[in-house]
Amino acid sequence: MIHLLQAAANAAEQPQPGFFQQYSMLIMIILMVLVLWLFMWRPEAKRRKQMQAFRDSLKKGSKIITAGGIYGTVKEVKDNTLLIEVDSDVTLRISKDMVVADPSDLQQAQQK
Repeated sequence: MIHLLQAAANAAEQPQPGFFQQYSMLIMIILMVLVLWLFMWRPEAKRRKQMQAFRDSLKKGSKIITAGGIYGTVKEVKDNTLLIEVDSDVTLRISKDMVVADPSDLQQAQQK
């Protein structure tokens, strides 16, 4: 009986953990997700929007570089495809998603 009373008294004397001790794991997970969003997801979404705006702005006569490294000039623009001229009398039909850059952007990046 005395042991039960002593155990109850010891349990009542122990301090309760503080707010940060109770929720430290949850706070760390929230901080990690916030860091991932700031440094990975947000810049990627911004770059994707810029690339989509570039692809939507293509018109006849625009110079492009494809994902495969082919330089060409746009001859015809359709909804999802482009007809590009890579050399005199050589044309290719490619997907708009495969256009990655404008050659003038590449030259500016090399000069920096």
